[in-house]
Amino acid sequence: MERSPKSVAVTGASGYVGARLLRKLEDEEGISKLVAFDTLPPVAPIRNMAAYRMDVTKPIDEALAHHNVSTLVHLAFIPRRGRNRREVESIRQTNLDALSAVLESCARAGVNHIVYLSSHTVYGAHADNPIPLTDAAPLRPLPDFPYGYDKFLSEQMLQEFQETHPDIAVTILRSCMVLGPSAGNYITKAFFRPWLLGVLDYNPPLQFVYEDDLARVLTIVVQRSLPGVYNVAGDGVVFYRELAEIIKSKLINLPAFLAYGLVQLTWNLHIQRESTASGLDLVRYPMVLSTGKLNKATGYRFWHTSLETLSAFANSSLLYQDSA
Repeated sequence: MERSPKSVAVTGASGYVGARLLRKLEDEEGISKLVAFDTLPPVAPIRNMAAYRMDVTKPIDEALAHHNVSTLVHLAFIPRRGRNRREVESIRQTNLDALSAVLESCARAGVNHIVYLSSHTVYGAHADNPIPLTDAAPLRPLPDFPYGYDKFLSEQMLQEFQETHPDIAVTILRSCMVLGPSAGNYITKAFFRPWLLGVLDYNPPLQFVYEDDLARVLTIVVQRSLPGVYNVAGDGVVFYRELAEIIKSKLINLPAFLAYGLVQLTWNLHIQRESTASGLDLVRYPMVLSTGKLNKATGYRFWHTSLETLSAFANSSLLYQDSA
């Protein structure tokens, strides 16, 4: 039986999405308590919130039980790419260990709904991707793109958990790139720069979701205890060349053999640490999401299109800021 009023926990609560979600949940009726977990302090004071500065690879069931948490939103995740295979594996293991520990804690504490923020990159960037990709499309993450592959492995763990804990509802949201005026994360640092590299004769469509739209979707899922898998993306698309124009970035298009070779060479020489050659697939092949299932389940219409979302970020002071 659903507990009322709700007590909601958020891991990764001091991150970009977590901080915005807490501010949205703070104003929601029917939510009596917020419980935040992060290794960093809270970004801003939140009413009726208990904050725990801790690593969620450690058990959190006592805190969950103490606050009678009914729903947990798992946002804790290390997105950065490792500099070598050993570091990639270390980050992957930490992400999986954290999810495993959180799931075990939820089961012990009697949490009845778990929400996980996944990524559109679990579908993989492939030449034969249908447009659009529905929530039922096969998952084919790029093995050499750790972010998407780690999200894929996390989804597998969640599916296995759900099979052994059918009494606990699980929601997976596969979101496209999240942007907005306050965006400043791994993706923005890797993707938005004064120059961009493209593959000659390819101009893929891209999608973006506005930061507050994602917070609203998460809130709806929490409030309605809505289980299932849903794609999340703002309406419409922005083509890669159009993106370069909007963010005033110089687009350099090279033949595929030169572009892939250049990226791999600069990676091997430690000139750039954002991507190996396979990362170019993300700006070569389409990954366009259908959000029809989400709309049917919730009735939610995104307040910002992909173009409006990108423009909001491009007009912010964070564009091209020094990442040091």
